[in-house]
Amino acid sequence: MENLARWLVIGGIILILVGGGVYLASRLGIPFGRLPGDIHIERGGGAFYFPIVTSCLLSIVLTIVLNIIIRFFNR
Repeated sequence: MENLARWLVIGGIILILVGGGVYLASRLGIPFGRLPGDIHIERGGGAFYFPIVTSCLLSIVLTIVLNIIIRFFNR
């Protein structure tokens, strides 16, 4: 149970950091979700939105952060 508790705490800290980063990015005017390359189609009474570039960027950043965290705990 201690191992599970440790991972839950780490996951909570990561969520707080990601949430704070998104909040700061929105305050600084960084257009997450509206980057060039994100797909947005409006027709008639509906809309389709797929933030592909934002998803790729977040994937790269999270991969780097998680690799740093994993290397830190393996020492």
